[in-house]
Amino acid sequence: MSKLRLSFHALALVVFTFAFSSMAQAQATRTWVSGVGDDANPCSRTAPCKTFAGAISKTADQGEIDCIDSGGFGTVTITKSITIDGQGTLAGVLAAGTNGVNANDSASGAPMTHTVRLRNLSINGAGSGLIGVNYTSAKAVFVENCTIVGFKAGSGHGVSANLTANGGQLYVRDTNITDNLGDGVKATTTVGSVRVICDHVRADKNGNGFHATSNASFHVSNSSASDNTTNGAFVDGSSTMILDHSTFESNIVNGVNCTAGAVKMSDTAVVNNFVAGVNIGGGTVFTYGDNKLKGNGASGVNDVAGGALNATTTKQ
Repeated sequence: MSKLRLSFHALALVVFTFAFSSMAQAQATRTWVSGVGDDANPCSRTAPCKTFAGAISKTADQGEIDCIDSGGFGTVTITKSITIDGQGTLAGVLAAGTNGVNANDSASGAPMTHTVRLRNLSINGAGSGLIGVNYTSAKAVFVENCTIVGFKAGSGHGVSANLTANGGQLYVRDTNITDNLGDGVKATTTVGSVRVICDHVRADKNGNGFHATSNASFHVSNSSASDNTTNGAFVDGSSTMILDHSTFESNIVNGVNCTAGAVKMSDTAVVNNFVAGVNIGGGTVFTYGDNKLKGNGASGVNDVAGGALNATTTKQ
């Protein structure tokens, strides 16, 4: 009987060990995807998965998904802290009829506490996508060295922070956001405030290039917004936007439009926009006197419309 009991305990130990090993494998710190992978694999370097969605369930919180080779790795919803990096490959996300990447930790048990990092990705809405990067709940979302294009259905935004909690942070850097129906980068929250940092971002051929709506605090630097169908930069609601060392050119309506809240401009060029360079429709526009406003409006002289610039006068 004692031998039988000992054998049973040994068997239980083996089962537990294999189960623990399997769980550990399912939650690796680093996982891999490949264009010729399989989501039935453990997502290891030698047995990669096929899609980001297949890899994310096998990646531990604060872990990373990397790409072995080029491929289309599919749309994904992220509910925990994670990095997805396509460095050295063409890491594609084709999002026809849907969102490319959803960052939403609202059901995680600890909403607004997780950090999402997206690096070196090509996110394509194929003309029918809804939102390229849809940020609805997380502490912070980083979009770095990405291309986001072709989101032309629904709201059609390239990057959207649409929050219902305070303290969200969105960082977009070294990224091209082009040819989308809605805004290149848009942010709003119904509670508290959301902070947005855009650096070296090109937001061309969208609806608005950069859009700060309710309770958003934007800082746009070393960036450009050209050939958008409405405004290069648009501030409404109780929001603010700092424009520094940036260019707003050839937008179909205004280069900069402030209907509420405030815009602060320094070392920024607003040129050749079709209706007005800077339109002040109820907000306040502060300038530090080192901006360039020229050639705006149909006559080429409507550089400022709807009000007067605050603080010092801009230089021509």
